[in-house]
Amino acid sequence: MKGNWKNKTLGLTLSGAIALGSLGVSKNLESHASADNKRKKPTNVIMMVMDGTSAGTTTLSRWYKGQNLAIDSMASGAVRTYSAESAITDSAPAGTAMATGNKSNDKYIGILPSEVSSPGLKQIKTQDQQKPVANVLEGAKQAGKATGIIATSQIQHATPAAFSSHAVHRSLFGDIAEQQVYQNIDVVLGGGKEALLPGTEGDARKDGENMVNVIKGKKYDFVENRQDLMNSKSDKIWGSFSQDAMAYDFNRPVTRAEEPTLADMTKKAVSTLSKDKDGFFLFVEGSQVDWAAHANDPIGMVSETLAFDAAVKEAKEFARKDGNTLVIAVSDHGNSGITMGNVNTNSSYPNTPVSAYINPLKKAKMTVEGAVSQLKEDKSNIKEVAELYGLDNLTEEELNKLKESPKLGALMSDMLSKRANLGFTTGGHTGEDMTLYTYGPTRPTGVIENTDLALAMSRFMGFDLGKLSSNLFTGATDLFKKAGYTTEINKTDEFNPIFIAKKGKVEIKIPANKNEMWMNGKKTNLSGVAVFNGKDFYVPADAIKFR
Repeated sequence: MKGNWKNKTLGLTLSGAIALGSLGVSKNLESHASADNKRKKPTNVIMMVMDGTSAGTTTLSRWYKGQNLAIDSMASGAVRTYSAESAITDSAPAGTAMATGNKSNDKYIGILPSEVSSPGLKQIKTQDQQKPVANVLEGAKQAGKATGIIATSQIQHATPAAFSSHAVHRSLFGDIAEQQVYQNIDVVLGGGKEALLPGTEGDARKDGENMVNVIKGKKYDFVENRQDLMNSKSDKIWGSFSQDAMAYDFNRPVTRAEEPTLADMTKKAVSTLSKDKDGFFLFVEGSQVDWAAHANDPIGMVSETLAFDAAVKEAKEFARKDGNTLVIAVSDHGNSGITMGNVNTNSSYPNTPVSAYINPLKKAKMTVEGAVSQLKEDKSNIKEVAELYGLDNLTEEELNKLKESPKLGALMSDMLSKRANLGFTTGGHTGEDMTLYTYGPTRPTGVIENTDLALAMSRFMGFDLGKLSSNLFTGATDLFKKAGYTTEINKTDEFNPIFIAKKGKVEIKIPANKNEMWMNGKKTNLSGVAVFNGKDFYVPADAIKFR
């Protein structure tokens, strides 16, 4: 049985900073290795994730659109999504797997796991638990390529975080945001401005640092609306379009017309990054299919799937013209178990037309979140709000239920789903394989692990993630003690831990989450960010060269 689990798997050895190139290569990736010599330089990668999008969601969205999706012609296989300890993954370990080539644990961002129990995986050594490992964006940056990340959620959310930072918990927005700033990524577009600014509420920074000022000091064009984004001529753009998450695509015209679409952001990022003569890496997430799926809101799911597909169309069109760009689109996991067909169609499905599923959805003008946002405090317009969500011709009983419900959004979603003959098995994630969509040179095919995607991208861009992990994340204590320093980790300020090394008259300070080292008060920039996992500091190996 164990052999069957691993016969098409690579990137599963978890102990240490893994050199992916040294592991066995899955047949599906190996079969395309011969195409490597056909690639031209510079190479580009556009990695696109439609978070929490099951096959049932794309099927429904295709019927809703009434024509093929842009991703349809790119279908090339499937991706297994389980984490190091669970058959059903969270976005954090799923993103970590796709970005670093390592299975990890629930809530972990860009670090190795503490627990390994899924079949076929090797146990993790104690000294390697929660150790940071390099991601493909960091690899692209080290290779001299331009880099970018895009999300419709807060840019600090789990999946974009996994491609740009390292943290022991996905909720550590302050640490994640700071690392993203000091990674010197060329284009950053999404929500999450709150996590860049100091404050005491919500996701605001508790360390007192103003990351917007730092961003502007790094010569980014800091933009906050679609017009300024599309007009920007800068090679470095930071777009922060919302305090938290951006609007659902269907809601945007009413609620936040000034925001760019995911397709807008993708097109602008590609045009900006492609100026780099060394090529580029771009990560794009359609974040909120997942959130709509958690709410069992079919309108939100269709809204964000179609918005993502429009962004894929932009990426694929660039890749077609360029001829040297690998595009990967995939979901990190399933969500909601959505089905066309439910208990109401047990006996009628053979002669139930497409219109029975789609027409009720077509009546909706906004997602359930958008519709409920228009509700007056006294609920006097509840009938109009229901109609915004496609719930017309309400019976007296239905109207009274809506007026009395303490969970109006959930009730509206349920009512519309019943009208559209849709079923849901859960309000959480699901464990099925995800369809793989790829386009361009050396594209991966077949049934592969999510960790294989990191290998495919790093190989195409020409670097080894294992070696990069060793170079970027060395234990600071061991590194400096071997050079004769005494060391300590100063946690006086819990939000700003600092690694300190002393020898004679030399004092070195390395703050967490930055790419800076201070020697006797003089700053040196390191090749990557320092990471503190609550136990140990990890710094680039070149830190010792500047002492």
